[in-house]
Amino acid sequence: MRRNLLPVMALLLGTLFLFLGNGLHGLLLPVRGAAEGYSNEVLGLLGTTWAAGFVLGCFVAPKLVMRVGHVRAFSTFVSLISVNALLTGIVVDATWWVALRVITGFCTAGTSMIIESWLNERATNESRGMIFSFYISITLIGVVGGQLLVGVFDPATTILFMICGIVYGFAVLPTLMSTAATPQPLRSIKLDLPLLYRNSPVSFVGILMIGIANGAYGTLGAVFGARTGLDASTIALLLSVTIFLGAVMQFPAGKLSDRIDRRYVLAALSALAAFAALGLVFLTPTDPLWIFIFVGIYGAAANALYPIAVAHANDFAKPDEFVKVSGGLLLLFGIGTIIGPTLGGPVMTAAGPYALFAVTAVSHLLISAYAIYRSRTRAAIPAADRENVPNLPISASPMSSTPEGLSLDPRAAPLPDQEPYDEQDQRDSRE
Repeated sequence: MRRNLLPVMALLLGTLFLFLGNGLHGLLLPVRGAAEGYSNEVLGLLGTTWAAGFVLGCFVAPKLVMRVGHVRAFSTFVSLISVNALLTGIVVDATWWVALRVITGFCTAGTSMIIESWLNERATNESRGMIFSFYISITLIGVVGGQLLVGVFDPATTILFMICGIVYGFAVLPTLMSTAATPQPLRSIKLDLPLLYRNSPVSFVGILMIGIANGAYGTLGAVFGARTGLDASTIALLLSVTIFLGAVMQFPAGKLSDRIDRRYVLAALSALAAFAALGLVFLTPTDPLWIFIFVGIYGAAANALYPIAVAHANDFAKPDEFVKVSGGLLLLFGIGTIIGPTLGGPVMTAAGPYALFAVTAVSHLLISAYAIYRSRTRAAIPAADRENVPNLPISASPMSSTPEGLSLDPRAAPLPDQEPYDEQDQRDSRE
């Protein structure tokens, strides 16, 4: 383990700082925005524009990296993210915040793709499972740790924004400390929606609905907490608990989906998430304990859905299509994440903060109903012939990773032998 991880520790350290900043800034903005009196629609747009920038970055960032190189591109992306974090603390204005979130999402995709390609460069087929596990665990720790920082200082001051800028500054460490050779050029995944639907209708519809639900709650969960009277530290703990419980739930859910039709597991978990969401909608609890219980059940079920839906899609794909199928589903999830906050904001304005969970409940009920319907029209792949879900931790959010990082997943095709790549020689040859 030590021999495999030491060469990438600098990269993983930089990743920790990057996702600490993501978790802190992503929660700080809606908490501060709610305190400033911003409308639900505006606060929803903070998530919509970030997701739109992230999806755009998955397509465009590889071309930018090819033009200027990994090191310069990474430094530029991190600098822009840090500047944006500081600007949102200096210029407390809804329009500026929404516009800056597009840039932050775009640059986050670029930095994540570069880190993941660098990890790929140092991984072997024997070590990539371990590296993948550590990478996803670090993103989880980073996001949760960043969210918990919101409760340490007063969000009404500029201190947390300054801390966020400092944390992002430390994320440049991978390019400064790593002795790894420059990675191979980044790959851009083509989004073929008809192919994804033909491959697995349940995964197609399910991933889109999961994106809508997760995007709505991930962006507006903090707003829900603020509107129901929770303080900043309680809101941070609430959102962190849902991520943690989702990570824990993946293990038993994954094991169960290896033994029975995955669509039944998707239907059951979606129904459980919808049940918890509807409990919040109709009971409107004000006691923080009951809010934690319902939201905890919701998070455990909802955050375990994505990896099972991806595994179901790959049950019907060819062995060498994991990256293509999973990358397409990741970008499809991004589309849902754009839609979710856009719907959630107006619904909360019209019907109150608890109505946020009406949006998630409808999404999960659609998943459950469609999964059951499809189970009656298409036979399941026998368990012996299916791709088993490895006992690996899930990311804090599927949007925390990029199509480039899917090559690290042990379920992907074996890594090819790669020669060190020299960006300068590549540019010279083009010239």
